[in-house]
Amino acid sequence: MTAPSRQRKREKRPPKPLDEQALRDLALHYLGRFATTRARLVQYMQRKVRERGWAGDVSPDFDQIADRCAELGYVNDAAFAEMKGGALLRRGFGPRRVEQALQAAGVSEADRMPLRDAGRDQAASAAIAFARRKRIGPFASESADPDRRRKQLQAFIRAGHDFALARTLVFADSMEEIAGLDED
Repeated sequence: MTAPSRQRKREKRPPKPLDEQALRDLALHYLGRFATTRARLVQYMQRKVRERGWAGDVSPDFDQIADRCAELGYVNDAAFAEMKGGALLRRGFGPRRVEQALQAAGVSEADRMPLRDAGRDQAASAAIAFARRKRIGPFASESADPDRRRKQLQAFIRAGHDFALARTLVFADSMEEIAGLDED
């Protein structure tokens, strides 16, 4: 027989409201776990203050904490953009999709510019990687019917690829048809 105290569920206490030091500690802990942008760090801190409350006398200065983290090198939007954009391109996503992902992550226009150029330069190789991964066109085991090709074309467009490039890959039946694509 168990004791009555063991049978009752332990009630959780609400977390203590944050102060300036606790907010900085949370930000550093978050940065230690995730590669992120300055904008996402600010959003994370704002969410934590909403969830737990604020115990400080003056409202928190999220931008000042994020600026200090960037100054110390814990947050680097340009490096994040290069890492995230490169990973998306290698996975086969097109330049438009890379641009959207970086914009959603809060990367500034200036930090997105080099990836935009790289995305255009690597568009064909990214499209080929996408086709290989999804087994489309010359990478398919069998020829697709018109309805399936339409769906494959839509997948290419959603992945951020140019329509003409996507059409070339979807309707290619052999590797010889796409031989010169990634050299352009």
